[in-house]
Amino acid sequence: MTVLAVLGLVLGSGAVAAPARADTTICEKDGATVIQNGKYYVQNNNWSDDTEQCVNVTGLGFSVTEASHDRATDGAPGSYPSIFAGCHRGRCTSGSGLPMRISDSRFNGIQTSVHMTYPSGGVYNASYDIWLDPAPRTDGQNTGAEITIWLNRVGPIQPIGSRVGTVSLAGASWEVWYGNVGWNVISYVRSSATASIGFAVSTFVDDAISRGHVQRSWYLTSVQAGFEPWVGQTGLAVNNFSYGIIAAGSCSATATVLYGGNNIYTVDPVRVTNTGPSTIHDWTVTVTLPAGHSLIGSWGATVTTKGQTVTARNLSYNGSLAPGASANFGFQAVRPPGVSQWPSPYVCTTLS
Repeated sequence: MTVLAVLGLVLGSGAVAAPARADTTICEKDGATVIQNGKYYVQNNNWSDDTEQCVNVTGLGFSVTEASHDRATDGAPGSYPSIFAGCHRGRCTSGSGLPMRISDSRFNGIQTSVHMTYPSGGVYNASYDIWLDPAPRTDGQNTGAEITIWLNRVGPIQPIGSRVGTVSLAGASWEVWYGNVGWNVISYVRSSATASIGFAVSTFVDDAISRGHVQRSWYLTSVQAGFEPWVGQTGLAVNNFSYGIIAAGSCSATATVLYGGNNIYTVDPVRVTNTGPSTIHDWTVTVTLPAGHSLIGSWGATVTTKGQTVTARNLSYNGSLAPGASANFGFQAVRPPGVSQWPSPYVCTTLS
């Protein structure tokens, strides 16, 4: 509930204050419409069934008003009526910042939340779809990975592939499933159903990366929330959906200078601290050497010089810093005799 409250302050206020609009009914198999001035798309997405399905689109979400799916529970669902931010099969929402490379420093600030209504009966899941691609794709089929996050499962259905483990994420326990259908499908099935959730998208993406199913060089293309019905199911509803980017992780750097003999001095440590709300995965620190000073050694970072500017970039083992965490590096330089100046300032930035 705390997470949802924070998301409401940061992301949800625009949704609550959405301008008044007449509801829209979509029954076309691939029909879609935008809400909140193009911030989100609602799609009927009746992709694998010929029976009619209709959704009523509101200013905040949608509800399924007509559906008569009757699919075998050991096969594909009938549809995926959903709401999304980003780009999906040629449709792009406004202001999402997507596609976005996972290694972009803004990625860790992406937050989303949803509140749903579940009717009785039927066979369905309620799930997020998070789509990733090796390229910044805006149309066609993603070829990288699909992360599905099952908030609720009703009936004898299961994700694509096989169960490969369990994990604790976003305040709950999840079964983890993996399969491949031309792209990787990583599914997280919540051990106990919930109708509301708020989380950082990186929570699940980072876990999928750790399992080798997603690459950090890939792009997030869309974040979607909706339902996959096998049997039925009218009455399913997304009451409210939010997506937004909270200020990404940021960093600061401080340094201690140790003077030695022969005009050689050591700067150790240069301490890099994550001062933002999200984990950062890469950082750089630049510092200006006074005229006549020159670098003669370094450790704990990859260090390059251009003129009097020294640039230090994290190594593979000390780039990822949780909020409040720090990493250290150091360097050694020489200065002309009688010069009392020291290097400054130390400017820390996160990398895309």
